Amino acid sequence: MRSIPEKNRGIWYMLIAVVCFAGVNAMAKWMDRIPVHELVFFRSLVSLGFCVWYIRRYRLSPWGNNRKWLILRGVFGLAALLLFFSTLKHMPLASATVIQYLSPVFTVFIASKWNNQAVRPIQWLFFAISFSGILLIKGWDSRIAPTWLAAGIASSFLAGLAYNAIIKAKGIDHPMIIVMYFPLVALPFTGLWCLFDWVTPRGAEWLALFLMGALTQAAQYATTMALHSDDASKVTPWSYFGAIIALIMGFFFFGEIPLWWSLIGMALVVTGVVLNASLRKT
Repeated sequence: MRSIPEKNRGIWYMLIAVVCFAGVNAMAKWMDRIPVHELVFFRSLVSLGFCVWYIRRYRLSPWGNNRKWLILRGVFGLAALLLFFSTLKHMPLASATVIQYLSPVFTVFIASKWNNQAVRPIQWLFFAISFSGILLIKGWDSRIAPTWLAAGIASSFLAGLAYNAIIKAKGIDHPMIIVMYFPLVALPFTGLWCLFDWVTPRGAEWLALFLMGALTQAAQYATTMALHSDDASKVTPWSYFGAIIALIMGFFFFGEIPLWWSLIGMALVVTGVVLNASLRKT
């Protein structure tokens, strides 16, 4: 990722993260036979392997400096992921994803309180445009139970907290150390859970679990670099493009057919993101 251009580097990192996370989400939904905690366990195991290799190669201090926020990053991220993977199993891919993409709004709001990152009033209008597009993409889907809708919103809020914990560690800890704290927190918890509820993967599921972990590693590193490269209010709105990718993947891989208001919603998402990014350049 060293070849990322200097101009708008944070945005490029966020777009890489969006694509990688889209692959992770699709594989998590495809492996509906595997329990959520087991998916998180394997994802964390592979991610930790990459982190340890990197840290040893570049001789980094493994435990970091801002340990309070590093641990909170892991705790918030784990809770958000468990809830999100649960929604993936109980609603269409696109619907679960667009609900999760409330997190940029929560991230920017929390960043304005925790990290003193200024947000212009008109930016909330641009966020509202993107959010209205997400609502249209979701549509009035009767397959979404109120319980899972609430779980998705809670996951988004927790993800916003995790992103702000990442921002708190900016300039203090190496991005790979920040990434590593997720599996450090997740593995003991999900590993213990797996002792009581285990389903042995079969065939291609083993490969999918490895790929999910590898893509997660790339996505988390890119997200960390994005949040360290620019303000949250500039980079996080670009994650809304994940909703569009989810629609496309849902159509081709899971037979989820978007309705006409979903297409309008995609246009609104793009409009809100572009307007927000253009404002931040002035």
